[in-house]
Amino acid sequence: MPDLDPEDEKLVILARSTRARIQAAEGAAVRDTDGRTYAAATIDLPSLKLTAVQAAVAAAVSSGAEGLEAAAIVTAEPFVPEASMQAVRDMADDAPVLRADPAGEVQETVR
Repeated sequence: MPDLDPEDEKLVILARSTRARIQAAEGAAVRDTDGRTYAAATIDLPSLKLTAVQAAVAAAVSSGAEGLEAAAIVTAEPFVPEASMQAVRDMADDAPVLRADPAGEVQETVR
């Protein structure tokens, strides 16, 4: 992952390992404004469906995070789901969202 800030690289690694651990469709990680990180995978239950980013944002909020610095999503999809972008935007208007493929290669940064 050349040219990535080490903290953003950490987010991609956390998202990738979370996705791989349970073989989920997506893995995500977010960093709050205090520098703490939260990782989560897609939740697909009969009564609860969340994107990985939504789940990571929920973990951050439930831990007291007041804002986000950045987010990363690892997915085979060629885009960041709108629901994921909205969850990040609810916490920060300008936090970058890194989209990486399953190999961990960043494909785009959405702002």
